[in-house]
Amino acid sequence: MKHLSILVPEGAMLGAVEGPLKLFTEVNGLLRNMDRAPLFNIQLVGLTPEIKLNNGLFTVHAELTIKDKVKTDLVLVPAVSGDLAKAVEINKAFIPWIQQQYKGGAEIASLCLGAFLLASTGLLTGKKCATHWLAATAFRQMFPEVTLVPDKIITDEQGIYSSGGAYSYLNLVLYIIEKYAGRDVAILCSKVFEIEIDRGSQSPFIMFNGQKEHEDEPIKKAQVFIEQNFQDKITVEQLAGMFAMGRRNLERRFKKATSNTVVEYIQRVKIEAAKLSLESSRENVNEVMYKVGYSDNKAFRTTFKKLTGLSPVQYRNKYNRPALA
Repeated sequence: MKHLSILVPEGAMLGAVEGPLKLFTEVNGLLRNMDRAPLFNIQLVGLTPEIKLNNGLFTVHAELTIKDKVKTDLVLVPAVSGDLAKAVEINKAFIPWIQQQYKGGAEIASLCLGAFLLASTGLLTGKKCATHWLAATAFRQMFPEVTLVPDKIITDEQGIYSSGGAYSYLNLVLYIIEKYAGRDVAILCSKVFEIEIDRGSQSPFIMFNGQKEHEDEPIKKAQVFIEQNFQDKITVEQLAGMFAMGRRNLERRFKKATSNTVVEYIQRVKIEAAKLSLESSRENVNEVMYKVGYSDNKAFRTTFKKLTGLSPVQYRNKYNRPALA
């Protein structure tokens, strides 16, 4: 039997504690129905026996605290909420415990914003990590030594897992269930809980709004210019001339400030505008393409799919109610 420790950090999101608990408990029930032995011994682990969540609205009773002796096989780190730096600080007592469990052979998995607490252990240094796409900028600023992959739902490196944002953590839980209990059990769980299995990208959900939480004022002005004139042809040389910079200097500063090259930023702004049109208007794909400044049909479709994981037609069919009708 595998020992599973679900942490209950101070300020944790209740759903990220209860959700995995339900799924892994269901695995044991399904296995019993298949005349197989239960697989998971699941326990909640807190800094204290009782943890108040959602501003005291809920109280979670942890069966163990980090002071108890426990040898676990898998540690789940649920999402935390609020000020993420503060959330890490008030839960820092978990850090040596997580490090010790990993050193002792346990696997570690972070769910959504739980990546911030996991990254604080140093175990993600040099590794890939996913988290909620809304927190990508904050994560990069706090943990530059970690390779953030904001489009991914699941990462799996050397016994350390992470998941994308919000309820996409359920896909990581299914992934772990498949690894521990087999594909057949994972599929059963996906059907019981109605979770789309094998979903690997959160790109269709990402809303690009630019990264302006930096102090490089000329780069902010360049970003604003791009966002206000994306329908026109904008070149790196044009921007460099406008802001009295050499091309290489502009590229270097732009990438440092926004985590995108100039060309990538222009593409993302155009595609975000195209997404909004495809969601809300009755324009066809070609009309949207021309409106956002593309003239090459193949280039538009290729870039759109690269950034969203869907073709323009698939995206429109998914999100546009008039189109569905």
